[in-house]
Amino acid sequence: MKFSTKAVHAGVDPDPSTGAIMTPIFQTSTYVQSAPGEHQGYEYGRTHNPTRTALQHALAALENGKHGLCFASGMASIDAVVKLLNPGDEVISTNDLYGGTYRLFTKIFEPYGIKFIFVNMEDPANVAAAITPRTSLVWVETPTNPTLRIVDIEAIAKLTKGKAIPLAVDNTFASPYLQNPIDLGADIVMHSVTKFLGGHSDVVMGALVVNDDDLAERLAFIQNSCGATPGPQDCFLVLRGLKTLHLRMERHCSNGRAIAEWLAKHPKVGKVNWPGFEDHGNHDVAKRQMRDFGGMMSFTIKGDKQEDAIKFLGSCKLFTLAESLGGVESLMGHPASMTHASLPREARILSGVTDSLIRLSVGVEDAEDLIEDLAQALG
Repeated sequence: MKFSTKAVHAGVDPDPSTGAIMTPIFQTSTYVQSAPGEHQGYEYGRTHNPTRTALQHALAALENGKHGLCFASGMASIDAVVKLLNPGDEVISTNDLYGGTYRLFTKIFEPYGIKFIFVNMEDPANVAAAITPRTSLVWVETPTNPTLRIVDIEAIAKLTKGKAIPLAVDNTFASPYLQNPIDLGADIVMHSVTKFLGGHSDVVMGALVVNDDDLAERLAFIQNSCGATPGPQDCFLVLRGLKTLHLRMERHCSNGRAIAEWLAKHPKVGKVNWPGFEDHGNHDVAKRQMRDFGGMMSFTIKGDKQEDAIKFLGSCKLFTLAESLGGVESLMGHPASMTHASLPREARILSGVTDSLIRLSVGVEDAEDLIEDLAQALG
């Protein structure tokens, strides 16, 4: 089944009791049992919910996986993965990492005795050099947030498979429309569903997709035991959003290309980070493992002064200054003071998050209007 068809139909069947074509919102906390322990597969809302089940099946299908698990946020889904580990375990992660993930790793889990090693994953040799007998997880972002670095998932998977180290990939920036990490050897795929999957800036949610039955069972135990599960209304909204994912992503990609190429020619713009450029780091890898290059990008203003970036951000009319990304509307942010403010400045600068770096999430508006907005703000 092709992706567009899966986006509309995967995991969703007409309601058997009414024939409703849309999955109902099962707004219930508990379920009637005919006898103790005898029920129809549902006993308590934290453990299972039919609306959530439909969404989990749909997400698994879109990522070519067997099992999907939804959480109350993207951070809750990452939290569940790290809870698979034990004190003394080591995690290798990319050094260009979403600030919230870095904060969770270093501020929450490091005090419990889990060690995190951050390396530049553009070269798989850096990962190979960091592996030790204690390595228990490799965590990849690709494209990375916010400098859009590309990591070769297949090459990293070859390093981890031989040593039985789980490989997890944050696929938020790409979405399953552009990239399927399980097909490239990943064991766990993570999404901030808040972003492209929901697509309308009205839901906060996270998800994991896996193939291994035992791994799925362990994660489901954590999901139920810790209780960070989404409500049925949010699950319904994401199911609705998935049905247009392919259409939205096509527009995100075409608009993204137009704006990246325009920015690259502007005299006041420094470096533009977008995987579609031939001179972008690991462009060949992106071309091989992604179907297109997306609507996420970042750029610097020449002179690299934070005040210039702040002035630009305050001058845009259509691009809205806000946290998050992946919605139908175009958003912009200043990573140094927003999404990556939790990183120490030295580490932030080293990873490319400079004071004038601006991140764009290009929406589905008319590209000419968006370019006109950027032009007047840069002017």
